[in-house]
Amino acid sequence: MAIDPISNPIKLRPSMPVGLLRGTVIFPGNSIPIVSGRTKSKLALDSAWATDRLIVFVTQKNERIEEPKEGDLYSVGTVCLLRRLIKIDGEYTVTAEGLVRVFLKNFIQTDPYFEAEIEEIPELYEKNEETEAMVRTVKSQLKRYLELGGNPLFDPNTLSNWSMISSNDDPNQLVNLICQAIDFKTIDKQQILEMVSAVERLRRVSDLLAKEIRVLEIYQKISSHTQERVSKMTKEAILREQMRSIEEELGESGENQEIKEFELKIRKANMPKDVREKASKELSRLAKMSSYNPEAAYIRNYLEWLTDLPWKALSGVKVDLKKAATILDEDHYGLMKVKERILEYLAVHKLSGKVKGPIICFVGPPGVGKTSIGKSIARAVGRKFVKVSLGGIRDEAEIRGHRRTYVGSMPGRIIQGIKQAGTTNPVFMLDEIDKIGADYRGDPSAALLEALDPEQNNSFSDHYLEVSYDLSNVLFITTANILDTIPPALRDRLEVIRYPGYTQDEKFHIAKKFLIPKIIKTHGLKDSQVQFEDEAVRHVIESYTREAGVRSLERELSGVFRKIARKVAEGDEKSSSAWQSKTKSFKITPKEVEKLLGPIKFLPQLAEIEDMVGASTGLAVTEAGGDVLFIEVTLMPGKGSVQLTGQLGDVMKESAQAAMSYVRANWSTLNLPEKFFQKVDVHIHVPEGAVPKDGPSAGIPLTTAIISAFTKIPVRKDVAMTGEITLRGRVLEIGGLKEKVLAAHRAGVSTVIAPENNRKDLEDIPEFIRKDLRFVFVKHMDDVLKVALVHPPTANTPKRVPMVPRPALA
Repeated sequence: MAIDPISNPIKLRPSMPVGLLRGTVIFPGNSIPIVSGRTKSKLALDSAWATDRLIVFVTQKNERIEEPKEGDLYSVGTVCLLRRLIKIDGEYTVTAEGLVRVFLKNFIQTDPYFEAEIEEIPELYEKNEETEAMVRTVKSQLKRYLELGGNPLFDPNTLSNWSMISSNDDPNQLVNLICQAIDFKTIDKQQILEMVSAVERLRRVSDLLAKEIRVLEIYQKISSHTQERVSKMTKEAILREQMRSIEEELGESGENQEIKEFELKIRKANMPKDVREKASKELSRLAKMSSYNPEAAYIRNYLEWLTDLPWKALSGVKVDLKKAATILDEDHYGLMKVKERILEYLAVHKLSGKVKGPIICFVGPPGVGKTSIGKSIARAVGRKFVKVSLGGIRDEAEIRGHRRTYVGSMPGRIIQGIKQAGTTNPVFMLDEIDKIGADYRGDPSAALLEALDPEQNNSFSDHYLEVSYDLSNVLFITTANILDTIPPALRDRLEVIRYPGYTQDEKFHIAKKFLIPKIIKTHGLKDSQVQFEDEAVRHVIESYTREAGVRSLERELSGVFRKIARKVAEGDEKSSSAWQSKTKSFKITPKEVEKLLGPIKFLPQLAEIEDMVGASTGLAVTEAGGDVLFIEVTLMPGKGSVQLTGQLGDVMKESAQAAMSYVRANWSTLNLPEKFFQKVDVHIHVPEGAVPKDGPSAGIPLTTAIISAFTKIPVRKDVAMTGEITLRGRVLEIGGLKEKVLAAHRAGVSTVIAPENNRKDLEDIPEFIRKDLRFVFVKHMDDVLKVALVHPPTANTPKRVPMVPRPALA
């Protein structure tokens, strides 16, 4: 229903019904429509409509609350006159005219609707210069706001009629008009509603208008730039179309020229039939596209990859075995097995024309020449060399490429390497294959299975190319420090060639023949300026390096030559004790080495170590080659517990437990009391504590150290041992004997104890090392103790019953 406005004068009652507002505030002097659907609000409206049509509208603090209480309402509201009320579908639509601001002193009732005692807030202000200045400021800001396109919340005519605003000098009326029309935040409007001082109200409105003006200016600037860009793009598109039409009329179309160039490249690329069809299809799509279509760039990049890849280009077709052998010998000293395997490959390739065989994998410690021999192989066979480092790769797309649906996609590392080589048969080295990772993006090692399988790599699939590529002519070579981290399926495709590490003699020849000439050249010196004595080179090898490769050796030699280079650069050669006036060169002797490199870093012998109780020397294989382990056992009063320290792995811990069980089970043979272990704790430590250690080959050194600790019989200082032990004392075969023997030789050991089943590996050890060392091959722990201890433990016990030999494994 609708009622005409009333004309009777309005008088405020001491208490009035309270209507609830959410998300809005009513200011005096403004009429706004309100829709109400909550029960309490509708009952308050009914009560007001039935009497004098006056109601107090108050805003909720939290508009999400459906049934607010007294504390959920602000304490200042506006008395409104209900000009119109319409009931439709359970909702009230009213037109309310704000009259005066009031303070809610006390709620008389909260059910069935809110009713409160009120006190009018007078609209007072002082006419002074400050008030007039603030009024002018706000009017000026409002004008700027409208010029920038700021739209009032309600009727646009409310503020567009500038004469009404300019003629109104009442600051409170001005504030009420602006706050009702502009979409300030509800909390800001409520703050202004509650303010008594007209000047403070004007200041607050001025601050809010200034903020709105800044936002509108930024918005207008952004809109202007956007419009300029759109206009520019439209203009460019039109100009391009016009230029294209002109070029077509003149027969000089740039896009047509590009299409013709691609057609020519496709014909010259010698692509297989399916690849040529794919390229032609993509070229046809490109020809139909506009040049400014973003997808055109992707297709153009794809066609460039297809046409730039070598599909049939070969290099190094003719093989000269003698020349290849000479090149390999020139570049690397030793490594006879590696060179032999390469020459075998080339021989078969020369006779058959094509070889399908296992992929070669060089396994060995760092610095032994695994990567550099790949370049020598490429030079020996006359092919291009490509190297890809796989260390740290975790994304399968690095190998197979990204699909073309991704922005910035490209082929994988293998296809990129083939393009770089420019031939279909390069020597392709996959370095550090043991350091490939895997995560949620896939397993790169699984992607390598296809590339490194000779039966499948004739149709290698790269996600970016979407066509097969023949990798069967590529000579793949991989390198690794250890095999344990390579997945079994990938390891099965590799033919492993082990690099055991260099002997002292091999390092000497490498230094004289390769390293020193290279360092002299890189340091800007001449051969005639430096005389490096052989004994000085051996002194650097033995006293300043302890490694399987030659990287540390090269660093130490470079340190010597850097100091010489500095003297030469400063023109102060005569101040060096190594300077020879007669020959006008530097003579490097062992004493000069110590002056240049400082104190000796490694003692060449173990002479300082005495025969000790509870301490034995073991041998191990690490990523850096062979190494020597010193095992220490000490006994303490306790209850028979065993403590293991030194970052031991699970397998090595089990070896220690097996060694302890063997000693306890054979107490009588070792001449020990029956309950010798019940009142002592055993602490087994393997220095260095910061280096992780694992593996079963420390079984016999652990057992020897434990027996020595309990029997008080010292272990010989010059004996090193390796071998796995069983609970019955049998010594089982181990791996990496050559690396371990080289480590023992470097450490100055004179006797090496190894399992009997490793006797066959003796032929891999250089002859001069076999002459320097004494090898004792054992089958049982009793045989170890006879050699390792100063004297074996004695006891009146029956002889050991021979063990039944283990059946051979198929």
